[in-house]
Amino acid sequence: MKRMYSLIVLLLVFLGVAFFTENGAVSKQGKTHIGILTLMHHPALDQIYQGYVDQLAKDGYKNGKNIIIDYQNANGDQSNLNTMATKLVNNNPSAIFSITTPASQAVANASKHVPIVLGAVTDPKSAGLVKDLKHPGANITGVSSLEPVAEQLKLIKQFLPNLKTLGVIYTSSDPSATANYDQIVKESKKMGIPLKSYSIANSNDLNQVSQEMMQHVDAVIVPEDNVIAGAMQTLVKNANAAKKPIFPAVDTMVKEGGVATYSVNQYQLGVIGAKMTVRILKGEKPGNMAIEYVKHGDPVLNLKQAKKLGLTVPKQFENEAKKKGEIYR
Repeated sequence: MKRMYSLIVLLLVFLGVAFFTENGAVSKQGKTHIGILTLMHHPALDQIYQGYVDQLAKDGYKNGKNIIIDYQNANGDQSNLNTMATKLVNNNPSAIFSITTPASQAVANASKHVPIVLGAVTDPKSAGLVKDLKHPGANITGVSSLEPVAEQLKLIKQFLPNLKTLGVIYTSSDPSATANYDQIVKESKKMGIPLKSYSIANSNDLNQVSQEMMQHVDAVIVPEDNVIAGAMQTLVKNANAAKKPIFPAVDTMVKEGGVATYSVNQYQLGVIGAKMTVRILKGEKPGNMAIEYVKHGDPVLNLKQAKKLGLTVPKQFENEAKKKGEIYR
């Protein structure tokens, strides 16, 4: 009887260990589990993901070798985020990297214990993700994708010194877009730039609203906006028809038909997020790690689009883009 009891205890211990290692942060193959949740496929968001994975590998954490990355993509459907976030959390990973504000909010709602590293969240505090940017507290830290709005507005004035009205269009349901929009309003007032605002609820509104906007503005600035980024060609089509330039926040949106910007390097956001994740894997507490930022925007110029619209490109900016940024011809 005593022997039977011992066998039962050993069996229970074995099953418990097997369950923990199969579902816990370290698998039975000895590999660390890391979750990634993103809202959708888009060039800018994919760059963040690639920077993250590449930097993890540089730091010695290679997917399939000593770590297992569980990548979840909601494909633009926000209703999928909560389910995917819960799935990631239930696997008890060592950390989760969340790309975009909606993805980050879903993960934060799913767990108060699993370390979360934010990626591409414009304003983590106003999004309700952290209490303080320098001392986030709890289980969350990460990198902000806060755009250099003042630099962007100054650049627009260089292209259009006689600018009378600047239009801004953003998605009212996108927390990053609204946070970036608030910055644009604030900086425009400081610089004395007349601003006319337009908002959309989803991508279905973009065609009609942007057509209306083009009749009342001289140029358009677009904040960091996942919905508009995913439907950029609609905005470009209407802007080209009206011969109005677009100055987006993100480099990939310049490539797709914007004129120019100073953009936060999306790949670099992923790199910073990976470095923060490695610090967590080595024992640091996310709540003690300040939110980080990319300090300077990269100059990005679509020379082909500028010529199409008959714009004179500021020589200093073109040279800067040639040396430190990117030019699309």
